[in-house]
Amino acid sequence: MTCRWQELLSILPPWMRERVNYIGRETLQELRLRIGAPPELVLSGQSRWLDRLITIEDIQFCINAASRYSPWAADSQSLGYLTASGGHRIGLCGQMISKDGKVTGFRSLSSICIRIARDFPGISSGICGEGRSVLILGAPGWGKTTLLRDLARILSQKHSVSVVDSREELFPTGFQRGKRMDVLSACPKDTGIEMALRVMGPEIIAVDEITAGEDCAALRQAAGCGVKLLATAHAGSVEEFRRRPIYRPLWEAGIFDTCIVLLKDKSFREERMPV
Repeated sequence: MTCRWQELLSILPPWMRERVNYIGRETLQELRLRIGAPPELVLSGQSRWLDRLITIEDIQFCINAASRYSPWAADSQSLGYLTASGGHRIGLCGQMISKDGKVTGFRSLSSICIRIARDFPGISSGICGEGRSVLILGAPGWGKTTLLRDLARILSQKHSVSVVDSREELFPTGFQRGKRMDVLSACPKDTGIEMALRVMGPEIIAVDEITAGEDCAALRQAAGCGVKLLATAHAGSVEEFRRRPIYRPLWEAGIFDTCIVLLKDKSFREERMPV
């Protein structure tokens, strides 16, 4: 298992680092900080709380340390998240700013959720992805990104794999990459897929979290060019995936051969997609 743990500790207010390190070094999944409430540490589905209340200064410290005031980080805040060094994703919540009906950022923050990035090489060894397009389904926090990362890495030992890492959390610095893997980071998924098709000539394209119609259109274009796909989506079953309007074009196009359905206990089952 790989985790850029020191990068996580470095973005936390100094007063909580020692306790977080002691309690969560091996099992911390999420750290939730809410103004006026004690920090919540989510460990293997169970919660523990520290004995001091979070202030606005604590939240600001985390955001400043994580973003380093980079333009990309500022842009991603309008989507409700930041990605810190080491691939740790910070979800943002508070009063938002809108212009012409489009969210442009936050006026103030009231809470953040830090999801800890951990890598488990070999976790996908039971999945046969050879010659197939694979879709990984599951609820948030159930391990879709972790499984996708390892499957892309394993397949890249034999095949040319282009990874569109829009949130910079699939393969952050320090995480093992595959032998024939190219990673396009900090780029919108639809744009990244089109760029990979045009300039990298991949056999496989991997992308995390299909969330928009533009993503679906880009995946269909890639499949039409003969490229195999690895992707994740929020759904608890194949039937739930089929029913969601945003995913209907992918279902109707039949571009995925195999579906991996993740379960809450981190196990998974493999299903062949109906023809």
